[in-house]
Amino acid sequence: MSRAEAAEPAEAPEPSNRIKFSSPRQIPIVGVVTEDEEVQGAFKSMDLNRVIKLFEETGKDDLEERQLKSVKKLVQCYQNGFPLRDLAQIFKILNLCAEKIKTQPHFIEPAYNIIKLCGLPFLKKKASDEITYAEDTANSIGLLGDLMKIQNSELRIQICKCIIDFYHAEPPKKHITGYQQASSSYKIKMAEVGELAKTMIQSLELLENQLVEKLWVLKALQHLSTSEVNCTLMVKAQAASGICAHLNDPDPSGQLLFRSSEILWNLLEKSSKEEIIQQLSNLKCLLALKEVFKNLFIRGVSHYDRQLRNDILVITTIISQNPGAPMVLLIDGKVILALFTYVKRPEKHKILEWSAAQYEELQLHAIATLSSVAPFLIDEYLFYKGNDQVLEFLAWCDNEDSFFSHGNSFHGAGGRGNKFAQMRYSLRLLRAMVYLENDTINKDLCENGAIQQLIGIFKNTISKYNDKEEAILLEIQSDILLILSGLCEYHIPGKEIFGTEGVDIILHVMKTDPKKLQSGLGYNVLLYSTLDSIWCCILGCYPSEDYFLEKEGIFLLLDLLALNQKKFCNLILGIMVEFCDNPKTAAHVNAWRGKKDQTAASLLIKLWRKEEKELGVKRDKYGKIVDTKKPLFTSFQEEQKIIPLPANCPTIAVMDVAENIRAKIYAVLGKLDFENLPGLSAEDFVTLCIIHRYLDFKIGEIWNEIYEEIKLEKLRPVTTDKKILESITAASENIGKMVVSLQSEMIESQARQDVQNEQKVYTKIQATHKQRELANKSWENFLARTSNAKTLKKAKRLQEKAIESSRYGERPPNAIFHRTDIKGLNATVPSGGVVTVESTPARLVGGPLADTDIALKKLPIRGGALQKVKAVKTVDEPKKSDPA
Repeated sequence: MSRAEAAEPAEAPEPSNRIKFSSPRQIPIVGVVTEDEEVQGAFKSMDLNRVIKLFEETGKDDLEERQLKSVKKLVQCYQNGFPLRDLAQIFKILNLCAEKIKTQPHFIEPAYNIIKLCGLPFLKKKASDEITYAEDTANSIGLLGDLMKIQNSELRIQICKCIIDFYHAEPPKKHITGYQQASSSYKIKMAEVGELAKTMIQSLELLENQLVEKLWVLKALQHLSTSEVNCTLMVKAQAASGICAHLNDPDPSGQLLFRSSEILWNLLEKSSKEEIIQQLSNLKCLLALKEVFKNLFIRGVSHYDRQLRNDILVITTIISQNPGAPMVLLIDGKVILALFTYVKRPEKHKILEWSAAQYEELQLHAIATLSSVAPFLIDEYLFYKGNDQVLEFLAWCDNEDSFFSHGNSFHGAGGRGNKFAQMRYSLRLLRAMVYLENDTINKDLCENGAIQQLIGIFKNTISKYNDKEEAILLEIQSDILLILSGLCEYHIPGKEIFGTEGVDIILHVMKTDPKKLQSGLGYNVLLYSTLDSIWCCILGCYPSEDYFLEKEGIFLLLDLLALNQKKFCNLILGIMVEFCDNPKTAAHVNAWRGKKDQTAASLLIKLWRKEEKELGVKRDKYGKIVDTKKPLFTSFQEEQKIIPLPANCPTIAVMDVAENIRAKIYAVLGKLDFENLPGLSAEDFVTLCIIHRYLDFKIGEIWNEIYEEIKLEKLRPVTTDKKILESITAASENIGKMVVSLQSEMIESQARQDVQNEQKVYTKIQATHKQRELANKSWENFLARTSNAKTLKKAKRLQEKAIESSRYGERPPNAIFHRTDIKGLNATVPSGGVVTVESTPARLVGGPLADTDIALKKLPIRGGALQKVKAVKTVDEPKKSDPA
């Protein structure tokens, strides 16, 4: 095979089974397989141990011919694939052939044919063969990399093809009775175990000036690098530096650069990024990357060239993250200045050698590169007034002048027809610089009006809201808030500049519909940025704090806390702790009401119970303390054994304070004074007893750890110290017992109250039932009197008797007697006073056809009885001189 024919590994012609290899002496090889052997599958007739012994013999005249004949027979026998049980012996034969190649070139062809058969799927007789012969298989496959040392082009290429076939397995040519194909991923896994990738990387050193073989090795490594295990092995073999250093080697086909960059990407994605950066941080690799990038930048015209150029640029950018990388090429070459030439508004009526789309792509690439490079070149950034240029460019991005962007590149995604892409990457650059916490940079930004400008841009993004670019707008807003947080965190004048306008944009974000937090578009990130900006831009500035409170900011914080999303709770509670230092905050917290009229105190106590449940803290069914010695212990603390640690290392009890929200809930409720907390149930009060004593319990827990560490270190404290430790431990336990006693009293009191409430309900029910019985009985008596004449007469007699018994026994003198009943009336109900009412005379109401709205009209001023009038006229009050 010539080098010209094999320039493209994927299309290089494969050698046939009968390749004519040049050698000083041609020996005919004839292999015969009988029909019986073919029917039997040809596996039983091959004695591999005999072949191995034959290769180990020496000193016979026809030995070489017999050895070649035996290997030929082996290839014919296993033409459908190697069984796993025979693999170790077959590869031993292959290794013996390889040892003879140096002195006997005729063994190249047998070795070639055996390696070619390795590309076929391995065969197993039992399902357990894959496990049983795993070690033999891994060692055999690992041997393929060692065979690359043989100086034969055809053999090396066939080894690479065999490895590639692992990932593109073909079915066996003929089914062998009693055997089945091993799983498709078996070879790939065994290649990982056999560390094939490591030996293949090492083989590249043997192929410095052999382009064809090198391309085939790179193609094999391209497949191997899709595995994390293989990438780790390749990194150990210094693959990144070895491949990168030869990126610029001559290659007319262009495959070397393509495959090498693909392998580097896989290494960066699937192995230790820090280790890769460290390997590439040398002058040789950086110079190779520089030359490749320059050539692609100048001569590249196709989409493929641009993509490859971008890949090289990103790899270079990633290397720049290492402060130890020799990037001083960048300073001498004034790279920062060159990149800033693109951070400008496009000038009209200027003849450019680039099209508008090309210029836009270069501009976005330049800004993206500055985001990675500029933080390492602070002096150059300040020397070229980077802040001024970025803020001026942002002002252009925010104005309303006509501009049509193409948005046809990776960096321009979502920016078609607008300036969102330019704004997005400019803000990333500012964010990267602000995160350095460099006083000079941040002070310069504040003096140039960055805070006011960014607040204005944020307001404009709200008015420019567009569903299509929603994700990009959310990213822009998040970056603005993060930049503002960085500028204001340690800068009180910056917080004052942030002022009420800044508070307004924060409140706007906090009013976002909570359902959008689950949309996956970036609302979660925006909310994180907003909470961070509350901490950095508002807290510590009393006018801003008061304005935040006036605009019901605490209510919005508690609304977010009530969503019960764990990822936000810790940060929100931290903000609440700081805000409670403001004396006006407590009134707002106590005034808040959530769903079902829930109070803030009830919400905080509910979060405490939920947190303790997740942490596995032991509580009984009423929420009482179970273990008074360890009232706050989590399940993790129970599992971990106390280990003596240096004084500067936090213990488990101390770390527990920072790793959950209990300490923050205690701090907030403590600043609310634990007294007169509204809207608490009995269960809440039981939990509140524990929260109230959180600090005492935690101190006792830490002292207990100290005591246990002293015991483990086999130290004996002096008598005084020992008594003090014992008294502290006892005091902590006594506090726990006291809290349990108080909790029991509360539970019993609540139980009694529940019984009383229940008794009241039962009493009310009984009264209701008695009233119903009396009503039913009265109704039955009434029905009896109306339907039965005898009952009616009896009732009449009882009524008269009752009346008579109520009268005086003797009539007073001169008394007038009035009858209380109506003569001839057959009624059993008591008769009352009789009143005779006559109808109103018709002359007053005007008869049945009179105006029905007469009652709504005003009375005549003269007064008197109602009379029919044609019209009503309002008369002014009479004057004093008027006799009327």
